Amino acid sequence: MSNSVSATRDKRSLDYAIRSGLAGGIAGCVAKTAVAPLDRVKILFQASNPEFQKYAGTWSGAYRAGLSIYKEGGLRGLLQGHSATLLRIFPYAAIKFMAYDQWRPLLMPTKDHENNYRRFATGALAGMTSVVFTYPLELIRVRMAFQSRQPDHSPNPQRPSFLRAMSRIYSESAIPTSQPSTSSVSTTPKQVFERLPILKFYRGFSVTMIGMIPYAGTAFLTWDFLRAHFYPATHDRSQRPPPVANLAIGAVSGAIAQTVSYPFEVVRRRMQVGGLTRPDRWLRWGETVGSVYASGGWRGFFVGLSIGYLKIIPMNAISFAVWQSGKRALGV
Repeated sequence: MSNSVSATRDKRSLDYAIRSGLAGGIAGCVAKTAVAPLDRVKILFQASNPEFQKYAGTWSGAYRAGLSIYKEGGLRGLLQGHSATLLRIFPYAAIKFMAYDQWRPLLMPTKDHENNYRRFATGALAGMTSVVFTYPLELIRVRMAFQSRQPDHSPNPQRPSFLRAMSRIYSESAIPTSQPSTSSVSTTPKQVFERLPILKFYRGFSVTMIGMIPYAGTAFLTWDFLRAHFYPATHDRSQRPPPVANLAIGAVSGAIAQTVSYPFEVVRRRMQVGGLTRPDRWLRWGETVGSVYASGGWRGFFVGLSIGYLKIIPMNAISFAVWQSGKRALGV
């Protein structure tokens, strides 16, 4: 049996999928841990945490915000929400990379099928697949990172935790209290939708899914295109891209993808923390976009982008490189 037939068989097997997913999950955890402090600062800026808005808008502001967090909570403060990040990122990255390896041979079964449209679609589908299964963990992680300090009137100050964040989300109101719903006849489908408790863990889900299309699509498009351009497919191991090349290609992929999708990310963060800033409301697309524009104009959709580059470039570089190294180590 030829090597190409063997490779096709292996990629469609459960064993290959598990090994690819394991490599992806480990890669995601390593990459996220490397940029965890920057991730926390970026979330505080994106979600307009009132205590940190004075730092937003400059490169030095990110440093000063991080220093402020460190002075108040030490290393634990910089890593606040990271436990939830790891709980989320392992399945998220595992599913994303595993899904990519499964979608790719379906959309591009041969070399002749490879083009930028299919590369983009493959990446978008992989990203959307992972979001569907892991979004509640992402919301909990953002809530933990957003909370900067306990109210002064709190008799027993407690650090944000995964279970406390989950409990708070569950107890939040999903529909405006001013809208009565005394009978099933007057209840709209939207109100019924928002009453379901599980949907409280999907605040900002629609904008996340839409934003995932340009982000994951562009990231994997760039990754696949650059690898195919500089390192054409070959069975000669000596001709495969070295780790430093995977780092560089991953970095470029992350920078381009971040720029394209960033406005969606800002809107998503605002919607995700809506239960904290407006606990009686279910923030919608229109009013969230309007709020971002009213507070900062078009620049408001790019607040924290500089930190985003500092975070996403090394994170993408590390995740892609570790994913490839992990796959090789696991024999796939």
